[in-house]
Formats: sequence, C-alpha cells, structure tokens
Amino acid sequence: MANPDRPLRLGTRASPLAMAQAHMVRDALLAVHGWSADTIEIMPAVATGDRIQDRALAEVGGKALWTKELDAALFSGEIDFAVHSMKDVETERSARLIIAAMLPRADVRDRLVGAPSLDALPPRARLGTSAPRRRAQVLRLRPDLQVMLLRGNVQTRLSKLAAGDVDATLLASAGLERLGMHETGTSLPTSLLLPAPAQGAVGIETLADNTRVGEWLAAINHEATFACVTSERALLAGLSGDCRSPVAALATMDGSMICLKAEIYSADGSQAEAGTVEFKPGGKDPFELGVAMLARSHSSIRAVFSP
Repeated sequence: MANPDRPLRLGTRASPLAMAQAHMVRDALLAVHGWSADTIEIMPAVATGDRIQDRALAEVGGKALWTKELDAALFSGEIDFAVHSMKDVETERSARLIIAAMLPRADVRDRLVGAPSLDALPPRARLGTSAPRRRAQVLRLRPDLQVMLLRGNVQTRLSKLAAGDVDATLLASAGLERLGMHETGTSLPTSLLLPAPAQGAVGIETLADNTRVGEWLAAINHEATFACVTSERALLAGLSGDCRSPVAALATMDGSMICLKAEIYSADGSQAEAGTVEFKPGGKDPFELGVAMLARSHSSIRAVFSP
C-alpha cells in the first residue's frame, strides 16, 4: 500500500484524555506502517460537551455534543480521521461515516475515588456522577446516598472531589490508566457495577468512501474489541437507548463466540432487568436481546428509554 503523499490529519477532542488517546492511535499507525513521525498531524478541537459543564447531556443535546465538531471537520475535509471514546459515540451515525478500527480494549471497570468501597461511604454521603447508568447502579446498591451531578473531564472532577464538592466519584479505569493515574481510586468488579457499553474502547472514524484511509486504519484494528463493542452498540440500538437511558453491558469473546451480559434500570435504580446471550459475531442476537429486555421490563424502566 502506498504511503501518504501528505501528512494525515487526525482529529480529536482537546481534553487531556482525548489527546492521550489520539497519541495512542498515532503511535500505533506509525509503528504498523513504518511511517515517520511527521506523517500524522494531531488536530485538537474543543467539543461542545467540554464547554457545557453545568447540565446533564440529555438536557443539551446528548452524545452528539462529543462528536459534532469532529464530524463537521471530516465532512469538510479538514481532517482525515477522528479518534473517539466509543462510549461517547451515538448509536446511530451518518451513513457517510464509518468506524474503521478500534484499539485493543483497556480495563472496562469503574473506579471509586474518595472511599475504598461503596459500603465504606457514610450514610447520605454525596457521590458525584453525570452518568445515568452509574446513578442507577449506585442507588440500587446504596439508596441512602445523595447522587449529585458532576460534569467535566477527569481532572475537573478530581479537583471538585478534592475541594469537597462531593465525597466520592466514579471514573473509568481506562481513562485513569491512559492519564498515568494508576494508583487513583479502587477498581470495582464488573459483578458489582457492570460497565457502560463500549467503555474502555477507542475507535477511529473516517468517511465511508475514503477507502485509502480506511485501509490504513484497518491495519491497527483489534478484531475482538471491534466485535464485542459492535455487539454492545447493537444492544443499545435494540433498546432505543440514548444518553438518559441507564444501560450497562459487557461483551466478551470466548473462542469464536461472544457472550453479552446486559442490565437496564429505572432512573432511581429501584427496578432492573438483566439479560444474557451467546452468539457468533455478526448476528442479530444483541439487537434482539435489547428489544426483548425492554419489552419485558418494568414501566419505570421503559419510561427512561426512547419510544
């Protein structure tokens, strides 16, 4: 395959974590293709979601707040490909775009910061999060806790914790690891808190008709991660879930089979519905599991999913 005839432009959000992930993608591409360091130029952009810190995503536009600036840059030709945290990417994307590759998935677990365990938090302690999934899971385990809105990047949330705005918070282990914060917080088992769909996965997106860039990106695709995360996103599609829907899911590969575990909740965590399915990659099983789980769930669960 011919080398690029000009530097490739990699779009990313400008947050420290997003920049760290962009460098991971750049380094992987340089290594697999044997390119020189000046072959890829990282082009950061400030996402709307990073600008708005005082409201939940569902109130101001949902997950598109993380992607729309990079989408526009792809459509206009300002960048050749974009890097995303896959859990922040809408389930339904423009047909003009394609997720061409995913890096090997990192630790999928959540970490509790501010206490060694949920049980160790005192009664009515304040736990900060902006995720409906974490809110519902925490309240299901500890209904006495005060779950408060806490937005911002990792550093912002940790600074608010240090300032005493909240007593504890939950962060993704993958993000902390990528920022070098290996000792921050306590990892919670997935049997206690099942992660968000696509948590820990980094995806690279380009224009669907840009086959040349797509082929370069395919060289760094981790097939098991791609299959598992695609399955989790198919479950979301079956659920008609959006950023206000409390959904947890984790797919794992075992030989040629995928095992997908999923849970959906009411907003306050008082009701939950679980489901599991095993299947070969590429089937409709995850989508159908989502449809079935929603159909048999309590009305208070269905109320926080799109009609």
